Amino acid sequence: MSDPVGKLPSELDQLPDRDTEETAEWAASLDAVAKAAGTRRAEYLLRRTLQHAEAAGLALPKLLETDYVNTIPTSAEPEFPGDTEMEAKITAWNRWNAAAMVTRGSKYGVGGHIATFASAAWLYETGFQHFFRGKEADGSGDQLYIQGHASPGIYARAFLDGRVSEQQLDNFRQESGGNGLPSYPHPRRLPWLWEFPTVSMGLGPLSAIYQARFNRYLQNRNIKDTANSHVWAFLGDGEMDEPESTAALALASRERLDNLTFVINCNLQRLDGPVRANFRVVQELEAQFRGAGWNVIKSLWGSAWDELFQLDTTGALVRRLREVPDAQFQTYATRDVAYIRQHFFGADAELVQLAAVLTDAKIAECFHSSRGGHEPRKVYAAYKAALEHKGAPTVILAQTVKGYTLGAGFESKNANHQMKKLTIDEFKDMRDLLGLPIPDSAFADGQVPYGHPGADSPEVRYLNERRAALGGPAPARKVHYVALPAPAERSFAPLLKGSGKQEMATTMAFVRLVKDLMRDKETGKRWVPIVPDEARTFGMESLFPSAGIYSPLGQTYEPVDRDQLMYYKEAKDGQILNEGITEAGAMADFIAACTSYATHGEPMIPFYIFYSMFGWQRTADQMWQLADQLGKGFIVGATAGRTTLTGEGLQHADGHSHLIASTNPASLNYDPAFAYEIAVIVKDGLRRMYGEKPEDVFYYLTVYNEPKVQPAMPEGVEEGILRGLYRFNTAASLESAPAADAPKIQLMASGTAIHWALEAQQLLAADWNVAADVWSATSWGELRRDALECDEALLRGEMRTPYVTRALEGVTSPVLAVSDWMRQVPDQISQWVEQDWTSLGTDGFGLSDTREGARRHFGVDAQSIVVAALAQLARRGEVPASAIKEARERYGL
Repeated sequence: MSDPVGKLPSELDQLPDRDTEETAEWAASLDAVAKAAGTRRAEYLLRRTLQHAEAAGLALPKLLETDYVNTIPTSAEPEFPGDTEMEAKITAWNRWNAAAMVTRGSKYGVGGHIATFASAAWLYETGFQHFFRGKEADGSGDQLYIQGHASPGIYARAFLDGRVSEQQLDNFRQESGGNGLPSYPHPRRLPWLWEFPTVSMGLGPLSAIYQARFNRYLQNRNIKDTANSHVWAFLGDGEMDEPESTAALALASRERLDNLTFVINCNLQRLDGPVRANFRVVQELEAQFRGAGWNVIKSLWGSAWDELFQLDTTGALVRRLREVPDAQFQTYATRDVAYIRQHFFGADAELVQLAAVLTDAKIAECFHSSRGGHEPRKVYAAYKAALEHKGAPTVILAQTVKGYTLGAGFESKNANHQMKKLTIDEFKDMRDLLGLPIPDSAFADGQVPYGHPGADSPEVRYLNERRAALGGPAPARKVHYVALPAPAERSFAPLLKGSGKQEMATTMAFVRLVKDLMRDKETGKRWVPIVPDEARTFGMESLFPSAGIYSPLGQTYEPVDRDQLMYYKEAKDGQILNEGITEAGAMADFIAACTSYATHGEPMIPFYIFYSMFGWQRTADQMWQLADQLGKGFIVGATAGRTTLTGEGLQHADGHSHLIASTNPASLNYDPAFAYEIAVIVKDGLRRMYGEKPEDVFYYLTVYNEPKVQPAMPEGVEEGILRGLYRFNTAASLESAPAADAPKIQLMASGTAIHWALEAQQLLAADWNVAADVWSATSWGELRRDALECDEALLRGEMRTPYVTRALEGVTSPVLAVSDWMRQVPDQISQWVEQDWTSLGTDGFGLSDTREGARRHFGVDAQSIVVAALAQLARRGEVPASAIKEARERYGL
């Protein structure tokens, strides 16, 4: 007897068979079917058997790909609850105004996208009319991630419901006058409408997953009832090529996020052409999502296809659909019926017979326009099924025609993403197709008119009634701000008084501060610690047993370190989000927490701590997304600087994150040297972000892993800490102070470099009789921000002096700036420093070495600072030039 079909003996050896005779009978039956009815029949039976087993809950590997047909057959579709005719009129007006807005704007050269919304119009309209919950009902409503290129359609709908004026439509992509509309969903530019920025492709789907997860986090921690909030993410099939788009699919299924639905508009086109020219993107996406554990609903074919499927008694049509590549199907959408009969139906004798009974009109309708994503009944069925599915997230793969209703010049053309306007004749054809009452006289001036049925028209009344039933307008961003009370002073006291003789890294100082703040009775529960799997590296393990690590399942195992004081504790109401090795995921978590004050009316205080190298360099795009979304929180770059993380080498040595961070206007960037500076900065950050007059900013703090004695805070330095610069000490304060007439220099340092500067101060005094004052530059970026604001004020006729200029007023000696960053970081402020200026930094690639070796290599250690200071003074004639060579030889440089 032969082995059962498709099994190798080595595989069978791993699976004990308690009834080999029965197994042989099953295999023989399959062989018999294949012989008598053909292999296609055998394949069909196997697929249906596996589908039945999956539905019955049997523990078998799932099918990753089903036939290229609708998941919900027409016979199983629920009754459509809306007025189909009325909704078609509303959608027609939205299609028209979206196209008109972009076309009218094209005369100014501002562009815009027409084809995306044209294909997705019913995907949005069905949701707006029947599913998307607004912000005015109980709870937080739904969260909508709108595909960026579809924004004209959303503006058109807001025009219909009276939230956007005709003048604003005409100012699409022209914002500088103050009454325009941003190109894409930008909350910072239009904060009453947009909630989530999505057009940086791939970030929308990633953020949607973590938003759905954060909704559950709030629910499980009893902070906000989010049970009725659903996250809808609208995506393009081309967008799914971005690695961020699929980076967290397993997380969504692992945590059973059935409060999440992806709607992927599969119009088979990306920006330059077919998405999967030689393959089928729908099938690929189905396998990807099903393999990740998602519920997949395919809505591919419109009702015109029903007749074809009923005639397909042999399965030839389904087989043909499964084998035709996307680019060919796109071609069918643009070619005549004769071409389709020859190239699609002519490929199989059974299909030739099927096509013989079809009219040309039926074939044209099926292949040119009839898609599941264009029919509200089919879209409604898919959405309803998605909401009813429990235990897993859902993805809806809806097939459409890109450029649908825009005419033959647009539909399914490779170039339609770059096409920004229609001609007047094309608009008239579109008007006739949509049945809109716009007379020819409205085009008299050669300009396409906007269309509106009237504020009291049946269409607008219907639209408003539906939105009222669902909780108000959508999309919409509502902020019901609640100021958080300031934490008790005792939380900050330990850092302000210093560490005595004990050494402590600033990373540990920050973690200690947050640990104390999390105990605050008023605001402690609102802290959200976020870390991508290296909490122990940053000394955060003490938070594990007290705060707990969030898991929607709780802890289903006994941790290996349960008998230790700081064991790994997971809990359903855990406070820490330990994301695993994904900075992108951790950043998406951070964004959701940072914007909870707007999304849910619940201000949260997240801090995201990470290797500084893997923040701004790796996820800077998400930092801009955070700024756009008006997020508030603390980003903490730990093990910062190019020389403090010893031994890690080139890729892990961060000397540039502050430079990248300085490009983001919403980011307040600090490089504190001492624990007390951290306390002052965090305290003021809480006030600025969560106080009575909240600002739409976030903080970037860099902290170091180098243990040092932390001094107590000197008197009167708070303003300087927050403004970015203060004098930490003077040469006169040294035990062996230089002579009163000694040459003078100002050493300006940030972060851990303050310790090199202090050592250099001692060497300059003891070895060279040079008096150096040491300044702590807590924020090069804030000093520059202030100076730029002064320059802008000058253009308005206001005379303002930058803080850095005023802080150094009266100083006649030169300034030497040093940091563990590239020289460009401190050099940001050089043009506003009136004294002679030079800087030292860690330019170039990092390298593996001891801290001392690395600092000597980059020329930023204390001895190098001394040599640089002497060189600066020698240029001024204040020390002999020979001192430079003498110093180099003395210090072995």
